[in-house]
Amino acid sequence: MLVMNSMDVSLREFLQQNHNQLSWKEKFQIVVDMTYSLYIIHEENAIHRDLHSGNILHSPRSNKWYINELGLSGPADVSSKSIYGNLPYIAPEVIAGKQVTKASNIYGIAMLMWEISSGQPPFTNREHDYNLANDIVNGMRPNIIPGTPLEYKSLMKQSWDADPLKRPDAYTLWKKLYEINLYYLNELYEAIQSEETNDDVNKKSANYTVGNLHTSKVYQFENLPEPRNATEEEQEAFRNKSYDNSDNIGFNKTNNKDEDIRNKTIQQQIKDNIDEDEVYVNPNLHSEEQDELEIPDSI
Repeated sequence: MLVMNSMDVSLREFLQQNHNQLSWKEKFQIVVDMTYSLYIIHEENAIHRDLHSGNILHSPRSNKWYINELGLSGPADVSSKSIYGNLPYIAPEVIAGKQVTKASNIYGIAMLMWEISSGQPPFTNREHDYNLANDIVNGMRPNIIPGTPLEYKSLMKQSWDADPLKRPDAYTLWKKLYEINLYYLNELYEAIQSEETNDDVNKKSANYTVGNLHTSKVYQFENLPEPRNATEEEQEAFRNKSYDNSDNIGFNKTNNKDEDIRNKTIQQQIKDNIDEDEVYVNPNLHSEEQDELEIPDSI
């Protein structure tokens, strides 16, 4: 059992301290909470402008995760050609010069989903520079972690698609994650999790310092191409570049045939059992302040 801090703690700090102890049920609950928080932000017709794991906080009062601040307190002297944020979480279209949108927030959620699955921030072995920006725009994404549930992987990949129109909206993403949390994460699934897979991930987790990884700053990139999705061959080429750290779990080649078979078996069980009518959303629920966000205990 995890003992939470008496004060709000960031997701970045929490994962650094507790990731090796987290079950997939607990990981899913974190994602459900933060996606619900984003849904409430979007319902208020607001957009988060600096989404990263340093801005996802746990409230000991409600025992829920919520998104802190809307990223409106960046430098006042940012030019119209510059962007502000934490580069690995910035959507490719924003890196290429487009405006921040609700869809670009969904891309940030996908990067957070990967961080929760891996225990470390995306692209920890890369400098936050033009080369990384160019690779992201050209479709480079972190490699899926061994043992990631099939539905989680599918939603994450949809959410980091290079085309903003192909990403789910916050409500759709939250609803699907909520359904998976209800029907998927049961004793059966927890029982078949591979201890070897968990040990493998834990051994390969990179060391990093909390303070210098969730720092947001101003970037200005020029002559970037239009964002696109990379092919499997291109993803393989990204992994094999000279700057790649072979011990970094974000870019390892994996062989997960047994895990895929297990995931597909359980996925079929979900399809046989999910009843769309069992998910209820209160349309009158609004939040005046995100740090006061209360998420229903039934979620």
